[in-house]
Amino acid sequence: MSRIGKMPIKLPAELQVTIDKNVVTFEGKKGKLSHPLPDFLKVHKRDNTLVVENVSESREAKAMHGLHRSLLYNALVGVQEGFQKKLEINGIGFKASVEGRKLVMQLGFSHPVVYEIPEGVTVKVQDNTKLTVEGIDKCLVGAVAADIRGFYPPEPYKGKGIRYAGEQIRRKAGKTAQK
Repeated sequence: MSRIGKMPIKLPAELQVTIDKNVVTFEGKKGKLSHPLPDFLKVHKRDNTLVVENVSESREAKAMHGLHRSLLYNALVGVQEGFQKKLEINGIGFKASVEGRKLVMQLGFSHPVVYEIPEGVTVKVQDNTKLTVEGIDKCLVGAVAADIRGFYPPEPYKGKGIRYAGEQIRRKAGKTAQK
């Protein structure tokens, strides 16, 4: 049995949880999220806790038990507090701006890079070089942040590019001239 999977999830009083067959829906002050569960897992609501129970002893069921418990907990935290990822843009002339549901970035290419922001996520820009990706779905927030970083990942020689806030870039020495 999974150590994480057998831990109960404590439910706050202001959160509404509905269990319909194998779909668990959380509704909080930030919004509403649903998470489907496979047939070999069952969820029970007892008092103010949520318990994920493994009804199959298959290898796949044991592997997925802790995963789905963690995904349910992430949904709970998302509808209560939300998630955010911060990104920094480094480089001369590199900047970003939000125009409607599009993120427009100048990254040293001959053209601006335009990224369509998906529903359920908001992107804020401070000082043209600091981005904040916010939303209630942790997976979606992380995927959007990774997509944005993927347009120009930090390079090791000058450190130019888009990086996560606090990310350490391993720097390399450039070529040295021969005598």
